[in-house]
Amino acid sequence: MRIAHIVSTYPPYAGGMGNTCFYEVKELQKAGHEVIVFTPKYTDGVIPSEVKQAVELKIIFLKPLFSVGNAAFVPQIIKKLKDFDIVHLHWPFIGGAEVVLFFKLFTHFKPKLVIQYHMDLIGFGLRAPLFYIYNCLFNSILIRSADAILVSSFDYIRNSNIKKYISRYNNKFIEFSLGVDDNQFSPKPKDIRLLEKYNFSADDRIVLFVGGLDRAHYFKGLEVLLRAIVRMKDKIKLLIVGEGELKQKYKRMARELKIDDRVIFAGRVGNKDLPQYYNLADVFVLPSISRSEAFGLVFLEAMACAKPIVVSDLPGPRTLVKNNGLIVKVNDSHDLSRKLILILNNQPMAQKFGKQGRRLAKEKYSWKRAGERLNEIYHDIVNT
Repeated sequence: MRIAHIVSTYPPYAGGMGNTCFYEVKELQKAGHEVIVFTPKYTDGVIPSEVKQAVELKIIFLKPLFSVGNAAFVPQIIKKLKDFDIVHLHWPFIGGAEVVLFFKLFTHFKPKLVIQYHMDLIGFGLRAPLFYIYNCLFNSILIRSADAILVSSFDYIRNSNIKKYISRYNNKFIEFSLGVDDNQFSPKPKDIRLLEKYNFSADDRIVLFVGGLDRAHYFKGLEVLLRAIVRMKDKIKLLIVGEGELKQKYKRMARELKIDDRVIFAGRVGNKDLPQYYNLADVFVLPSISRSEAFGLVFLEAMACAKPIVVSDLPGPRTLVKNNGLIVKVNDSHDLSRKLILILNNQPMAQKFGKQGRRLAKEKYSWKRAGERLNEIYHDIVNT
């Protein structure tokens, strides 16, 4: 089949939606499909060598007429979609999704439309009312137009902005678990060079956070985690992997809380080196604070490296905890510090959680398995 994937961000931008698209395309190409990715042109459109080597990329960079953050208006995509069997739209994509929906509704749209609903549009400040209006205008059209709607978990979608459509369009919703490369992300001893680089001692217990530090990822809960670290012993260190314009704000907060000597900002880490960072950790945490976090690929990466995980009690992410970690109250630094200490002070528990997480990653969440499932979904849709 000839398949188009349309996504608002793509590697090297650090984000779950683009990474999901990348790995899905990789598996679909293995299955013999011709897949082309359409994404807005960011910076100079340079793709890092490690990504080029991982998959034979067919990417069309679309120059936006205008863009704000990750929203980019790309009307030229209309001319490029007619010769595909499947158009796979990664939602949300403000500026691109509306063009696809227009094409579907007002032209002789040949391809089947698959919408992968990654997360709700939930903003803060001025964005909140704008996103509310946007949802009112487009959610109904989105659901009606799709031939299939992929969701990472029914738990998330039953609590989402589109929950009221589930009963009416029940046959369109398909639970589709995301994946992890369990060969690349696997348990290994702590890297001595990294321990020396960040001046970790043998007695240090390392809490790991991996996430974007830009405004688009405000919901990752790093502020909650920093406040939790205050309540923990000096030998507990926080290693933060990620980059973005909010980094200086978080550094300033660490100084004000007088924990800057225990908080290490590693910056951006390439996908090739990322497993070594997971394997430094004694526990992995992502204390997200809103439904903008619908799943969390980083949890799967930590699980594949046999690390216990700590997850906020949010629809979607909480479904990943199956005797492999602990769930914490949303936006509660007290509960977060208590649960982290519980794992760090109980080595048998941590090992049991890690072993179970690795098993789940291999058996349920591998990208190979996800690719096979996506292939089945495509064939079912095309043949109906």
